[in-house]
Amino acid sequence: MMALIVCVGRSIYVKRSELLLVKLTTVLSEAQRQAQTITSNQYETPKVVTHVPGPKSRALAERLGQYQNVDAVHFFVDYEKSEGNFVVDVDGNVLLDMFMQIASLPLGYNPPKLIDAMKDRKNLASFINRPALGSYPAVDFVERLERSLLAVAPPGLKHAQTAGCGTCANENGQKAIYMAYQRRLRGGRQPSEEEKMTSVMNRPPGSPKLSFLSFTNAFHGRCMGALAMSHAKWFHKLDFPVPDWPIATFPRLKYPLNEFKGENEREENRCLAEVRDLIVKYGRRGEPVAGICVEPIQSEGGDNHASPAFFQGLQAICRETGVYLMIDEVQTGCGATGKFWAHEHFSLQQPPDAVTFSKKMLTGGFYFTDALMPREAYRIYNTWIGDPSKLVLLEHVVQEIKQKKLVANAALVGQVLLNGFLELQSLYPGVLQNARGLGLLCAVDISTPAKRDNIIHRLRNKGVNIGGCGLSTLRLRPCLTISTSQAFMFLNILDSVLAEVR
Repeated sequence: MMALIVCVGRSIYVKRSELLLVKLTTVLSEAQRQAQTITSNQYETPKVVTHVPGPKSRALAERLGQYQNVDAVHFFVDYEKSEGNFVVDVDGNVLLDMFMQIASLPLGYNPPKLIDAMKDRKNLASFINRPALGSYPAVDFVERLERSLLAVAPPGLKHAQTAGCGTCANENGQKAIYMAYQRRLRGGRQPSEEEKMTSVMNRPPGSPKLSFLSFTNAFHGRCMGALAMSHAKWFHKLDFPVPDWPIATFPRLKYPLNEFKGENEREENRCLAEVRDLIVKYGRRGEPVAGICVEPIQSEGGDNHASPAFFQGLQAICRETGVYLMIDEVQTGCGATGKFWAHEHFSLQQPPDAVTFSKKMLTGGFYFTDALMPREAYRIYNTWIGDPSKLVLLEHVVQEIKQKKLVANAALVGQVLLNGFLELQSLYPGVLQNARGLGLLCAVDISTPAKRDNIIHRLRNKGVNIGGCGLSTLRLRPCLTISTSQAFMFLNILDSVLAEVR
């Protein structure tokens, strides 16, 4: 049962039911209870003083519009004043941020540990000098790598390649898989001179006809290789020439899951059969599938889930057909789902061949198996291929996550949020449906796209910043430090908005 919610003026209070208090006391250790107290020192509740966006935001948007398109700008942020789980806009509005820069802030705004890292003179060189890491790494780069990325590597994966962003992570993961696939076909021999020369001219055999399988409603990035695997929205792709690669159907589960077990199992089996058929089809047409890319939860495409059995079946197909499996954890990694990596929920028989990351990890890149290690210089390369300063910050993020048990906190608060969505769904059946979630990655569908957008607008003007995805989905992407009281605060405000729009 969701907590009884009480509003008094602009202040928001949550009176938890006795049952919920018992559950929280049972679940939380002392360290986890401490994690629940990680809140902003400056802000306790939202404060809306103007319409959002306010006059200063609109004026800045008009100025910026002289130089670039600003249609995607929601409001301008005063990042110096933003703190913890609250974002402050240029007009002085204080919003509880349940979106956190599109899922990319692990500890909220201006966390003290990261401010201290910026002030530490030992880190100064990492922030001032951005080296060409592939050729001139710093003397402490290996140690930094070990204390950050490798300290939280997915089980069974011991190699990590840094990159600039999530798109770069997926593109370089693709390249590593293509190289491994072709090495296997060569049987260990070195590339021939013909292969080298024809590759430069985009012709076979050096530039082979290979393909990468992806799924409907997927989103993996906006550069051309990643974009070829993305199928979420038209404005990502219109006017851009992309290869004709196989696209399998991602399962469309019915909710509540316990009432549609048989139907959902048949749907997932149908989708797996389609994957098999596409691998055969593209092999016959001379464009064999080298890799499959999949998100543990399709985020931009609508927060679409599949069961552990689906991902286990997908890995089994890859093993049978010699296709490499790349799991895109750009949005789902870094503890947000209640495990550090979302694919850990799936009990896979062996590690994925590649796991890509970015956003909350502060830097882009991918983890990979021995088979994907490049054999020649300059194969996974650009001027920077990452940024050592991000590893400095990530090292402190990892420490904070472990010390404050923030992954456990994500699991706990995520359950509170999901329970709240389920309760509100029962109260507003004509507005909300298909409540779902894994840790803090909670979502619920709204009856129409227009109503979803209206709810987002109203929430913003009541002090909550939130995002949408898919056709008409409301998605949550708070940072790992969100507390149960802030979760109830959000649910309380959402309840008031739903009462207005139903």
